Amino acid sequence: MPPNIATPPEVSPPARIDSAVVAQTPAFSPLYQQIKGLILQSLQAGEWKPGELIPSEIELAARFRVSQGTVRKAIDELAAENLVTRRQGKGTFVATHNEEHVQYRFLQLHPDVGRQQDEGRAQRHILECKRVRATVDIARSLGLRSGDSVLQVRRILSLGGVPTILEDIWLPSQPFKGLDAEKMTHYPAPMYAMFEMEYGVRMVRAEEKIRAVLPDIQQAQWLQTDENTPLLSVERIAYTYNDRPIELRRGLYRTDSHHYRNTLS
Repeated sequence: MPPNIATPPEVSPPARIDSAVVAQTPAFSPLYQQIKGLILQSLQAGEWKPGELIPSEIELAARFRVSQGTVRKAIDELAAENLVTRRQGKGTFVATHNEEHVQYRFLQLHPDVGRQQDEGRAQRHILECKRVRATVDIARSLGLRSGDSVLQVRRILSLGGVPTILEDIWLPSQPFKGLDAEKMTHYPAPMYAMFEMEYGVRMVRAEEKIRAVLPDIQQAQWLQTDENTPLLSVERIAYTYNDRPIELRRGLYRTDSHHYRNTLS
C-alpha cells in the first residue's frame, strides 16, 4: 500500500492575472498583493475614473474568484497609499485631486501664522510654456530617451498676493497633447486636478530633494526678493500608477513668511 503522503492544498490563482501583472509581482507574493496589482491595472487603464465609485468588495471578490477578506486587504493598502478613498455608507471611490482635502497634498509650504486654506487657492502666472528636447538629466528623471519631446513650463505661484514659489516643470509631451499656457492659466482647478480630468494622468506619489540656495538676479526679481536671501530649492519627481515618472519639478520657495512642513509616519 503506498504511503499516505500529505500534499499541500491547491490555491486557485485569481482570475485575469496576465503576464504584465505577474512580471510586476514578486514570486510567492500574497494573494491580496496580486489582487491589488489587478485593481491597479484597472485604475491605470482608466476603467474607473478619478472620483468614480469602484465595484464593491463582494463584486470584486466574485470577479477575481477570491474571498471578500482578500479584496478588503488589497483595498486597505490602496487606501493607505491615497489611491482610493472610503466613504462610510457609500463605498470606495478612486481618489482625486479635485477633493478639497487633497488639493494641497503635494504643496507642503504653509504660512507661519494661520492655516494654508485661509490664503485661498494659489494665484498662477505662467512665464513660459513650450515643447523642447529633453536633456540627458531631464530624460533620465522621466524615464525617457535624450532628445525626446517634453513640455517645459515656468510659472510663479503667489500666496496671499505675494510671489512665493518659482517653478520649472517638465512633462513628457505624449500624454499632454494640447496643453498650453492659456489652459494652464485659466483652468479653474489645481494643476494635478487638470492632469486627471483633461489628460487621464493621476499623480499618486512623489519624491523630493531639498536644499538651501541663493537665487540669481532674474530669480530674485521674479520672487521680489534680493540675491542675498536664501531660498528653499525643492526638486520633485512625481509618479503615476506603477511607479511611472510623469513630472519633474524644480521649485524655489520663499520662506520669509512660510515654512516647509512634512508629516512622517
